[in-house]
Amino acid sequence: MALPSINPTGTQAWKKLSEHFKEIQDVSMQEMFREDGLRAHEFHIQWESFVVDYSKNRINRKTIDLLLDLAEEVKLKEAVSDYFSGEKINRTEDRAVLHTALRANPNDTVLVDGQNIVPEIFEIKNRIKAFTDQVLSGTIQGFTGKAFTDIVNIGIGGSDLGPAMAVEALQFYKNHLNIHFISNIDGDHVAETLSRLNPETTLFVVVSKAFTTQETLSNAQTARKWFLAGAKEQDIAKHFVAVSTNIEKATAFGITEKNIFPIWNWVGGRFSLWSAVGLTISLAVGFDNFDRLLSGANQMDKHFKNTPFRQNIPVILGLLSVWYTNFFNAGSEAIIPYTQYLKKLTPYLQQAVMESNGKNIDRNGNLVNYQTGTVIWGEPGTNAQHAFFQLIHQGTKLIPADFIGFVQSLHGDKEHHNQLMSNFFAQTEALLNGKTAAAVKTEFGQQGIIGEKADFLLPFKVFQGNKPTNTILIQSLTPETLGSLIAIYEHKIFVQGIIWNIPSYDQWGVELGKQLASSILEEINISGVKSHDSSTEFLLNYFLKNA
Repeated sequence: MALPSINPTGTQAWKKLSEHFKEIQDVSMQEMFREDGLRAHEFHIQWESFVVDYSKNRINRKTIDLLLDLAEEVKLKEAVSDYFSGEKINRTEDRAVLHTALRANPNDTVLVDGQNIVPEIFEIKNRIKAFTDQVLSGTIQGFTGKAFTDIVNIGIGGSDLGPAMAVEALQFYKNHLNIHFISNIDGDHVAETLSRLNPETTLFVVVSKAFTTQETLSNAQTARKWFLAGAKEQDIAKHFVAVSTNIEKATAFGITEKNIFPIWNWVGGRFSLWSAVGLTISLAVGFDNFDRLLSGANQMDKHFKNTPFRQNIPVILGLLSVWYTNFFNAGSEAIIPYTQYLKKLTPYLQQAVMESNGKNIDRNGNLVNYQTGTVIWGEPGTNAQHAFFQLIHQGTKLIPADFIGFVQSLHGDKEHHNQLMSNFFAQTEALLNGKTAAAVKTEFGQQGIIGEKADFLLPFKVFQGNKPTNTILIQSLTPETLGSLIAIYEHKIFVQGIIWNIPSYDQWGVELGKQLASSILEEINISGVKSHDSSTEFLLNYFLKNA
């Protein structure tokens, strides 16, 4: 069964939204708030320890009604059912999309080709738990009998970004192990990482579904060679484990079969941290905290699956994104977490969002005639305020932004946290209200700035405001709330993809560059440049001459 394939621009709701946009595009949010003192009460969702306030958006009740009508016309409800059921909704690769099953409960049933996959998932989870416990207790040791002190995750894309983000986010919960990540094929990156490690106490986790990813295998071979400078071939088995489906290639590398953790073809790389790809997360924070991460995501899965759309966090956030992308022509969205722990959240979401919905062919195989996808960018606040907020406040581009904050800090420094959160609240208020010419003149009067100087400075000091933001306020950063937060964005991606009628779960655009790189590498190795465009030929010849 395929997902619904409906061109959104042909729906009645889209046509009504286009007319509605003409009515509302110049209406200010400041006016909306002045006219409705209870606006925030209507446009917010409270769920578990999350409060999502979307009242600071260029919308009114009619906007939401029409967006929900759009969701109904493109059959989003039916699509959500298919999403969780095990249907092969990734049609171009003939695969189900079931990262949600990885955080299912043990008594759940999820069928793929008629088989319940939940028991197999828990079998692998039990193996992850046992291995984690043995490494942390020192039961599993290196070739000289020493306990492991360092873990190196070797992977790229989702095999790196997901674990790296989660390990960084959960630093507060980390144990005694030091975690390192090698992803880039850049040899300098590999050398710098290995130079700080002791081969006797280092465990490598090689993450590659097919055990063929060029960057990952090259880096793994470099790590292997480094390790063998002071160890023997048989010692490889004690220091390298794999997350892969290719047992033959992994064992040929020297990894024992009992230390190969499988993943399934219905898990996309950018959604794979919930699988055995999360082994490094489990090692970093302990299996119990890894399981709590999965549990938090599962709670959001239930919310997304079962909650009416008007009170459904991923649905509302996805529809708002469509509203800005397709009617306001916003090209990007900023994600600003007000915690340093989430500094890798935006890079992680860049892959999740842009690899999923960066598509120009719809599910029927036709070229789309409307905008899809959003450019995702951002940095933690307050750093971001001193970097790019000028553009959001006074630039010419409309940039919707998500602000993510926490009621409580983890280390309990109330003074610091209050300063952090005062900025968190102040920025969304400033983006909403801006600063009028009258307010600037009042400030000038207080500062003694008068005459020509005041007249000259006035336009530079005025802020238009009316900049849209969502506020996601969470009680505290725990494994559970992190899991729920990630799942919100995963399901938002799904909502966008259904509305835009695009295949969110393949990534053919990643393959072309890989193919060309492979053939160019051969040319570099033999110092013989073949036929390319004139620019590439010029650059390759220059590189070979000067390398």
